Amino acid sequence: MEQGHYNNLMEELANEAPELFKNYTRTSKALFDEIVERVTPHIKKQTTWWRDPLEPGLRVAITLRFLATGDSYMTLQYSFRVPHNTISGIVPETCRAIVAEYGSEELRTPQTQAEWLQVAAGFWDKWKFPNCIGAIDGKHIRIKNPPGGGSYYYNYKKFYSILLVGICDSQYRFLYVDVGAIGSESDAGVFAHTQLKELVEHSKAHIPPAGPLPGDTDGKKCDYFFVGDDAFALRHYMMKPYPLRSLTVDERIYNYRLSRL
Repeated sequence: MEQGHYNNLMEELANEAPELFKNYTRTSKALFDEIVERVTPHIKKQTTWWRDPLEPGLRVAITLRFLATGDSYMTLQYSFRVPHNTISGIVPETCRAIVAEYGSEELRTPQTQAEWLQVAAGFWDKWKFPNCIGAIDGKHIRIKNPPGGGSYYYNYKKFYSILLVGICDSQYRFLYVDVGAIGSESDAGVFAHTQLKELVEHSKAHIPPAGPLPGDTDGKKCDYFFVGDDAFALRHYMMKPYPLRSLTVDERIYNYRLSRL
């Protein structure tokens, strides 16, 4: 372990190349130290007669590197000089600790009209797309097919997965996440069963009432909405692209701008 990345490479990067440290862990050194401090009570182990426990900083480093690269435990064991079967316990435990410490703080769906309006302002300021309160999409996370899984986890991309469907703001920060659906599900199918959709459809999500578009002088009002790809159904709260046939110039421009979101 003394010859691994944690005690050598990471220390060198922190002192001599902070930008490379951030590339390696996806965090600054200051944030890395904060994470270690906050999760230590959750992951610190007691010293025993048999061995000294791995220090919390090493556990966090292994976990962040796994999340940053998707490397296998077998690969990480050579980088950090920690057996792969030990890493298989470290990563899930540390992930749970990070969620426990940061979950409600960093992943928070807007709870008031003012908070939704702040999200909409971000999309207008950065992307010049009005009344948008979130961009939604799905991501297939590759897994080994569980025993008895059959074809439930086999997705249209021809591999086994679980599905993450997330909604982000204009700064790529998650506002809402649903993860764990079987890979054969569609993005829209997963969203259809979320608590957020239920709240939106029953007007309980505190989304602001329809408002005028910027520069519009005819008095018409437009609902606030999420934007998604063609997999989602068109609703007053969900905008999607026009079908790709016989498009007018304005429709092509709309599709381009929506795709950027």
